[in-house]
Amino acid sequence: MKLINAIESVTRWSGRLGAVLVFPLIGALVFEVFSRYLMGRPTLWAFEISYMVMGAIFMLGMSNALRVRQHVSVDIVSMQLNERVKAIINAVGYFLFLPLLIWLVWELSTYALQAFETNERSGRSAWNPVVWPIYTVWFVGFLFLALQVLAELIRSVKTALGHKQVEEGGS
Repeated sequence: MKLINAIESVTRWSGRLGAVLVFPLIGALVFEVFSRYLMGRPTLWAFEISYMVMGAIFMLGMSNALRVRQHVSVDIVSMQLNERVKAIINAVGYFLFLPLLIWLVWELSTYALQAFETNERSGRSAWNPVVWPIYTVWFVGFLFLALQVLAELIRSVKTALGHKQVEEGGS
């Protein structure tokens, strides 16, 4: 289905972006260790960069993790069920989860906008950066998760209705 493929191309891109962010995270941490222990001059920014980039990795990766089915699941019971029954259970779960995600996306969008408008700062270090970029990443991450949950809901409903299983098209 075209909608599912479009959503999954976005979540695939998001997961790849999250994976690439590991490199700046490693670079910042290596630089901090070098600066702190070899030069005796800790940085003002490494702590804040590290938690913000790690948060971005997590937020951008969670929709892709759902797409490739890497979230933790307990399948002791579901292993015994046929595909249609599993699809019904999944559809109910996604249907109940989607309104919560939509509310969260809405609230995060207003949170990021308010942080931008007020020039909110972290207050966690002497560097004290603005926080709207990380709040925006939270918004985008949960938006992509909501879209992926929608794709999974559609896939589960189609399977529950007896259509051939619509699988994701690769990594």
